[in-house]
Amino acid sequence: MKPAARLVALASAVVIGLSALVPLTAGSASAAPPNRTPGLNEIFNGFVIGTFQSGKMGSPDEILKPLTSTDPFYREPALNGSEKPGTLLKSKKVAVQFVGFQPGNVDAYKIMFVTTALDGKADISTGLIMIPRDGRSNANRKIVSYQMANDSVGANCHPSAMWTGSDPMDGASWSALGPLAQMFGKGYAVVMSDVGNNGDPKPHGVFAGKYNARSNLDATRAALTLGEAGLSKTSPIGMFGIAGGGVGTGHAIELKDQYAPELNVKAAVIEGMVPNYRNFIETADGSVGSGFAMATLLGLEPHYPDMRVNDHLNDAGRKVADYYRTKCQTPGYFTLPMVPLNTLFKGGQSPARIPAFQRAYRDNNLGEGTPAKGVRVLIGSCRADDSPMSLVPAADSRKLAKAWRSRGGKVDYQPTDCSMVNAVVNIYGWGTDLFGMQTLDWLAARLD
Repeated sequence: MKPAARLVALASAVVIGLSALVPLTAGSASAAPPNRTPGLNEIFNGFVIGTFQSGKMGSPDEILKPLTSTDPFYREPALNGSEKPGTLLKSKKVAVQFVGFQPGNVDAYKIMFVTTALDGKADISTGLIMIPRDGRSNANRKIVSYQMANDSVGANCHPSAMWTGSDPMDGASWSALGPLAQMFGKGYAVVMSDVGNNGDPKPHGVFAGKYNARSNLDATRAALTLGEAGLSKTSPIGMFGIAGGGVGTGHAIELKDQYAPELNVKAAVIEGMVPNYRNFIETADGSVGSGFAMATLLGLEPHYPDMRVNDHLNDAGRKVADYYRTKCQTPGYFTLPMVPLNTLFKGGQSPARIPAFQRAYRDNNLGEGTPAKGVRVLIGSCRADDSPMSLVPAADSRKLAKAWRSRGGKVDYQPTDCSMVNAVVNIYGWGTDLFGMQTLDWLAARLD
């Protein structure tokens, strides 16, 4: 098999494996336009084809450097205490690079900005802005705050590094190719938060939904103040979050009116998110998603230090945890398929039931807040628990839609057929829906 073919085969395995963390859920559809599987011509649209024609392979140094070192950009300046959330600390124009290829006609900027930790103190996060060069005025572009299925607890595994040459085989980036192609084809500027400083060597709290939400909103604030990007504060903003990113986007919808009322958010899509971590961990434990359940604990702990995860692990469990805390999600979190997690915890405890973890679980339940006024929400999920790749109980997404609607939220719920039968007879539709590509019509209509 040629190297390129091996790369494609490995990518396919990663993308299918990622469905363990992108467990879609069920219910009844509502608003127009309904979800629709996009055609290949909508993914390989004119803009995307143009990026291949005008792009190039990076030089050996450009390809190797992000794989072997961390950009000095991530060194944090000292804060003086007066900075407001969303303050842009620094920026750097960069080349987008994916598996060594640098697409043409895309402007990109790494950004570092101020956000807010769960304890209310100022914190620093980094992120990435990507803008298609397509003849449109940036001041008139719609903006999408996109939180992809990036659940890495390790450093240098996050969007601003991932899309500039680091971590090229991560399933999160491969799963984002289709949605990004659609967004760029529609002329949207895309803003991504790293949910913390990508270069920070300590474990990253990517699963802390309210922190993810704040860093998400603050990345958008920072992007709007970057003069070189030329984006407008009056432009319609959409939010799009999937899997772990969907948890952050869901909390952002609940926090937006209080935390960032000035942002002109019109619509939000959350796809394959986990409304209830305890239920997710209990369901994923012992399945193909055991590794992601373990990673969830470790991605909560940085913001919930009272969890003291190591105190509850046995010797084997601590070795697994030490490995996970320094790794990107691919291939790291695919290392425990079908392993019952109680074999890694003292006394054979289930991590879903350990008392010290319950505060973190409760604090991250979606549906207990009120959706932002004027923001239309689409929940995309699996219709039923009919696939071993679907690890979030279908009822959790239905419950979330009902809870938000009960508080006046404008919520559309459009489920997906995630069954393995559909995967066999309609692999294209099954795969595109898995990553939220069927929701872009809905988002575009709301932003228009």
